[in-house]
Amino acid sequence: MRTGYPPKLHFLRSLAGFSRISEKPDCACVSKRGNGIMASWNRYGSGMRELKMYIFVLLVCLASVLQAAVKVSPLIEKVSDHKDLKKLLRTRSNVLVLYTKSATSGDSKFKLLSDVAQVVKGQGTIAWVNCGDSEGRKLCKKVKVDPSSKSGGAELLHYKDGTFHTEYNRPATYKSMVAFLKDPTGAPLWEENPEAKDIVHVETEKDFRKLLKREERPILMMLYAPWCGVCKRMQPVFQQAATETKGKFVLAGMNVHPAEFDGLKQEYNVKGYPTFCYFEKGKFRHHYENYGGTAKDITDWMKNPQPPQPKVPEVQWSETDSPVFHLTDDSFDGFLAEHPSVLIMFYAPWCGHCKKMKPEYEEAAEYLKDTNSPGVLAAVDTTIHKAVGDRFKISGFPTVKYFEKGEEKFTLPHLRSKDKIIEYLQNPQAPPPPEQSWEDKPSGVSHLGMEDFREVLKKKKHALVMFYAPWCPHCKNAVPHFTTAADLFKEDRKIAYVAVDCTKGQNQELCKQESVEGYPTFNYYNYGKFAEKYNGDRGEAGFIGFMRSLRGRDQGKRKEEL
Repeated sequence: MRTGYPPKLHFLRSLAGFSRISEKPDCACVSKRGNGIMASWNRYGSGMRELKMYIFVLLVCLASVLQAAVKVSPLIEKVSDHKDLKKLLRTRSNVLVLYTKSATSGDSKFKLLSDVAQVVKGQGTIAWVNCGDSEGRKLCKKVKVDPSSKSGGAELLHYKDGTFHTEYNRPATYKSMVAFLKDPTGAPLWEENPEAKDIVHVETEKDFRKLLKREERPILMMLYAPWCGVCKRMQPVFQQAATETKGKFVLAGMNVHPAEFDGLKQEYNVKGYPTFCYFEKGKFRHHYENYGGTAKDITDWMKNPQPPQPKVPEVQWSETDSPVFHLTDDSFDGFLAEHPSVLIMFYAPWCGHCKKMKPEYEEAAEYLKDTNSPGVLAAVDTTIHKAVGDRFKISGFPTVKYFEKGEEKFTLPHLRSKDKIIEYLQNPQAPPPPEQSWEDKPSGVSHLGMEDFREVLKKKKHALVMFYAPWCPHCKNAVPHFTTAADLFKEDRKIAYVAVDCTKGQNQELCKQESVEGYPTFNYYNYGKFAEKYNGDRGEAGFIGFMRSLRGRDQGKRKEEL
């Protein structure tokens, strides 16, 4: 039956729950003649009022439908209560919180944050607070956050060890966010540096091959690792060279440290970082090697690229004019018979610590000679004179020993500086007792080797393993923090903090199997299976926070199952 209203109006009326519009004239006294004017006018006015009401109701419905349609990944924790936020920050040490002014103002970021949360699972947590609903508004007011004042109505804040750390102001990209959450206090990625804008930053092997294929200009590619000190020092130089040669040549950078690039490293003979590879029309030509480390050196070489220069052979220490006596297998015993008080440095020419100690040792020898002080300084290159090295069981460099009247008296690892060496020879005495090795000290750390590594780990749900070398300075710095974290969790039978000394016997093979390329390397294992590398903070807060986040995730899963 026709009512004088279009079908859409009936739909709106039924959606709003209103009764059908009366078909009777609004005024009964209206004559049939006037019905065509007045009744139509009245129906029109009444219909418009109801239409406005129906549209309003429809908009409200649509708004609630849109709000319900905002889907947030389960990996992003929705927080709306201040107590819940405090609990989250208390139980997780590395939290990035997205504050939004409404339910929809964070839409553009949810997909990115979900992808990031998937990768940093176990190392960092991402949470969301909607400051637009009633509960969230109270929370945001308490923590003094106002995302409505920010561009896009959203703000990202980072919390470390339970307290506010910093506003996230690095690029809103997957790579930058993952790097930040894996190491919140670390340096930004190279490509984030505005001064590196003229460097072509390559992320994947596919991008690497595409660049070689399409680029007509010569390319100098710096293959690096983000932790490498020499690489960090070279980056500003490389940036400057890229800017100076812009348009003529391409200078590119690629982090090839991850295991996925092992094939690429083998292909281009990468044996250390950084390695510079020069390409012309997609073909590898030379390594840039032994030509200097300034921007000018690089730009000059690019104009006339040449194969690597042969290294100038280093003059043997024993062949220099030195106040230190250099001993051999043949001269060793005779020299000790002639000199009643001798300090001997056993060294290897390639050893960095030996090179660092060498000038101190020479200055001390010069002083002792000029002042007619008792005692002399000598040195033995045990890579050449192996019989002497084997005789005194030299296994590390440098090793310093004191001899009195031809007999070995003491090993003195603490003598490294000129003043300490002079002071000791003027009054030789027994050194303080050696410090206990990490392995011998009682702690919550499990020290494992090739024989028991896999057997122990397959019984542990969460195991953080530190592969180390006793001589490594970075390892020594990490030891007390790693030990503190292990002691905190030592009563939890599902958790293990494990240390493997990669310099011991068969452990060298174990470390090779576990892709250990430098010290320390931290790997996380789940019931004996490698899960991921730990690249977070190497302080106790980082080690503890990492395990707490894993345990918190376990508790969350149990709640979901219940």
